[in-house]
Amino acid sequence: MSAPDEGGTRRSHERQETAAAGGLRNRGRSLRQMRELPPLLKLLAGSQLAFNVGFYAVLPYLAEHLGDGGLGMAGWLVGLVLGLRTFSQQGLFVVGGALTDRFGPRPVVLAGCVLRIAGFVWLGYAGSTAGVVGAVVVVGFAAALFSPAVESETARQAVRHEEVTGRPRAGTLAVFSAAGQAGAFLGPLLGSLLLLADFRTACWAGVAVFVAVLAGHWRLLPGGRPVRPPHGGEPAGARRELLGNGRFLLLCLAYGSYLLGYNQFYLALPQEVVRATGSQSALGWLFALSSLFVVTAQLPVTRAAGARLDQRTALLVGLGLVACGFGCVAAAAPLALTGAPGLLPAAAYVVLLTLGQMLVVPAARSLVTELVPEHRLGLGMGVLSSVSGVLVLAGSSATGALLGGPLPYGAAWAVLAVLPLLGAVAGAAVRVRR
Repeated sequence: MSAPDEGGTRRSHERQETAAAGGLRNRGRSLRQMRELPPLLKLLAGSQLAFNVGFYAVLPYLAEHLGDGGLGMAGWLVGLVLGLRTFSQQGLFVVGGALTDRFGPRPVVLAGCVLRIAGFVWLGYAGSTAGVVGAVVVVGFAAALFSPAVESETARQAVRHEEVTGRPRAGTLAVFSAAGQAGAFLGPLLGSLLLLADFRTACWAGVAVFVAVLAGHWRLLPGGRPVRPPHGGEPAGARRELLGNGRFLLLCLAYGSYLLGYNQFYLALPQEVVRATGSQSALGWLFALSSLFVVTAQLPVTRAAGARLDQRTALLVGLGLVACGFGCVAAAAPLALTGAPGLLPAAAYVVLLTLGQMLVVPAARSLVTELVPEHRLGLGMGVLSSVSGVLVLAGSSATGALLGGPLPYGAAWAVLAVLPLLGAVAGAAVRVRR
């Protein structure tokens, strides 16, 4: 793996510090920063928003449709179907990344949109277990194509934008993250309205969104293949080279510990809400709190962190905040609070985990651009997600057993707090050559 140009990297970080410090002196720069992005970066951020609107208008309601509210599948089968969707997405990110490096982002993004359209149409009409499984695998694989292609092109363009304007790449990547979270917030609201008709209507709305994304990229996303190194290189050799990059693998471990903590939104947090209130009715409000927090605070947080922290330190601080979120619930467990007061530890967990997310995600993606050559960014982003996804898949079973095991409830949350701290140990060893 070739090291980044040391002089260029040093100048890049000097520009990053200067630009970030200037940003803190200007209120309202978040909106200006979004407006002043080049057209291609605006397209990528906008497509991420639209992609998540279409996704979250349908998928949060899939379990109810498959279970008692629709097809009548058994609970274990519903869980298996949802697990297959996750695996076909996260586990195959590396495929989408490798294809992006080989053919460029445009054909991979377009293929992902077409597959997502086909998957949602299929899902809306699937009435058998085999049909549902086929549809959710297509839906998941569509994201495995679309997301690495868009993320790697965004990272590539963010680096070029930094070279031209001096604006830090992490800030540009934060715009991309905030756009995705805005979609994650708006999508379920759209879906809840569409479900007043039926699940099939929600699927057709998702299809309409992805048709619009497909049309936008067909018209505006430039073609051409990515930059190639002079000596070429086979895909298998590229994978071996990347998996032999110790610093990059340490980053994958650190990012995987964050994703495992974030996955507790869907495993540990519902248990805590039920413990405090007796139902999951407050869960949607906590999800909305997280999404709104990212939408409103992502860019200011990234600017403030950019003025004070390098990307590795931002990663470590973010993981520490995630650990503190788990610690809040563990510390409050002996009090056995219920009702509205009982939701305060859960709310603290959501706020701290979301704040950690706002630091970890842009920092990790920025570090990928430092550790992986430009012509391997697609594969790098794919491997980051796939390795982290495997860690989440393995860790989720263990954390599920932990929460339902013999340990006292607070002790189980304390153990969960240790996981991001272990990730921080791996992240501390990620050294970027300056």
